[in-house]
Amino acid sequence: MFAIKRALKLNNREATLMAKHAGFRRVVFNLGLSLRTQMYGERKFTDSKVIDEIKKVLTNHVKKQPEYAWMNQLSSRVYQNALIDLKEAFSRYREGKASHPTFASRRDGQSFTVDSSNGKVLLKSGNTIKIPTLGTFRLDEPLECGFVSQTFTISKEGNRWFVSFCVDAERCSVQQPESSVGIDLGVKSFATMSNSQVFDAPKPLKQAKTKLAKLQRKASKQRAGSNNQRKTLSKIGRLHARIACIRKDFLHKLTTYLATTFKSIKIEDLNVKGLLANHKLAGAIADLGFYEFRRQLEYKCQMYGTLLVVVDRWFPSSKICSNCGHKKEMPLQVRTYDCPTCGVSIDRDLNASLNILNWEPSA
Repeated sequence: MFAIKRALKLNNREATLMAKHAGFRRVVFNLGLSLRTQMYGERKFTDSKVIDEIKKVLTNHVKKQPEYAWMNQLSSRVYQNALIDLKEAFSRYREGKASHPTFASRRDGQSFTVDSSNGKVLLKSGNTIKIPTLGTFRLDEPLECGFVSQTFTISKEGNRWFVSFCVDAERCSVQQPESSVGIDLGVKSFATMSNSQVFDAPKPLKQAKTKLAKLQRKASKQRAGSNNQRKTLSKIGRLHARIACIRKDFLHKLTTYLATTFKSIKIEDLNVKGLLANHKLAGAIADLGFYEFRRQLEYKCQMYGTLLVVVDRWFPSSKICSNCGHKKEMPLQVRTYDCPTCGVSIDRDLNASLNILNWEPSA
């Protein structure tokens, strides 16, 4: 199973329709959360039972009130999926996997989910997509072939709307031309590989910091809730979306290249949370997206049949000579490994990637 995500090409009327549905989802989610928290004292009512009753009240009572007549003009699948989301949020909270559900805010993002009540639907290839209960919309990038799916999530990033859906299928297997590679991740060069390839990340946040700071300073001086502040906040949102897109584009291209080129990949088990504790490097590390790199690489290796090996976190890859095995201290500012035993002189990151390639788990 894998997901497909495409940008929608909407006119003003269609964008307004999407925003209304996102607001509908937010209202229902917050209403359900409010009612559930008010009933915490009633121990005989479980989360599931309360949310099911809320659904009945919404359908049979709330939607019939004059002040909520607008709900009848929108897709009923939105509020039903909103309550499913709320039920899952409480389930994750009870299992200790997440914190207590919080009220949804427009500033946290706009999204909603719809599905086909008649089962899976066929999506035809081309520049348009038919979303159940919403209609047919144009796509920025065409679907290259037909797909079958049932549930669709529409979300807004910056000033663009996207649709995503899951496909119950497997990717075609590929034959990787190269055998194995070790990868050392770093701030100076994002990825240094044992075959001497080096990949530098674009670092979009660093490039946009000055513009972002000006906009944030401007928004802080404007009257809260005014039209001008909303316009400025919209510009900030679009800039953040652009930063995220640049980072994701780089990571997707790199991880796809690695998973389709090498039969075996070895990477470090980085303690990203610990690295972010270093206030001098935290901004640069966060801008690189180490966690997202590993997440993408894990599922793509599984998708394309590549073996991914995660090297022990405490393996001193930078301190060991890849030629003779001599170990010495290597301060971060020292960029070349000069071995006093065998005399080899090699780039610090390349030396680490070779050690990662040669690493084997202890018995």
